[in-house]
Amino acid sequence: MREGGRITVRMDVWGRLSYRQNVPNDPGEGHVMANERLRAAISAKGETIQSVAEHVGVDPKSVERWITTSRTPHRGHRWKAASFLGVDEVYIWPSVEKQAEKASTSELITYYPHRGAVPAPLWSSLIEKATDQVDILVYAGLFLFDSHPDLPDQLADKAKAGAQIRILLGDPDSEAVRQRGEEEGIGDDLAARARITRRYLEPAMSTPGVEVRLHDTILYNSVYRFDEDVLVNPHVLGAPAGQNPVMHFRYLPGARTFRHYMRSFDYAWERGRTA
Repeated sequence: MREGGRITVRMDVWGRLSYRQNVPNDPGEGHVMANERLRAAISAKGETIQSVAEHVGVDPKSVERWITTSRTPHRGHRWKAASFLGVDEVYIWPSVEKQAEKASTSELITYYPHRGAVPAPLWSSLIEKATDQVDILVYAGLFLFDSHPDLPDQLADKAKAGAQIRILLGDPDSEAVRQRGEEEGIGDDLAARARITRRYLEPAMSTPGVEVRLHDTILYNSVYRFDEDVLVNPHVLGAPAGQNPVMHFRYLPGARTFRHYMRSFDYAWERGRTA
């Protein structure tokens, strides 16, 4: 035994006794590190243990234990807390990375080799079933409105029922749209398509809850989100969007892919301007 040391006897949750020699100023092998990342995230957001607990729906003492003992809450509470604080749950609780990776893989429902392979009934079903959120990020997306002539009315009706509708169209006068039109080999036709789509949307734009913005970002993916489903259409250099693959993801708590694409949408949304 080291001079000045002492023995601490503890009983674990299974009733087993454990012994540890304590040395002054030495945390020892059994020392529990606090979750400083969670503590810092709460502080940076300007929140408190109480406010986090209220948002997640747990007792404040639970949140305090998450910090002081590095206890990892179950998936639903992790996701709510991370979302509320605006951080990735894996950053706060690194031990769940494998779980998050597995859940993210499970979010992929189907892969389509090109947009034309997406079944028409799927588009209709996703549109009809959406009740809370519809987010569309495109340069033009004219195919969707041509194939669903009642879509503007449907979006207006959903907004009247409480849904949030956000649509981002490419600014037809922007350099990004001009360049993309050249890359696809259609020149000014892409800008013309964006103008037509906006015209289709005009009847719905006066409805509260329907907001249309124009963007001038370099678009790497077209994004079509209907509640907890999102179709992602990557943009391949030199090929029209319709010839490129489409991936169908469905949100799972604790997974990352759905949220990753929606953060991209939010980024573009904040940079857009009213149409």
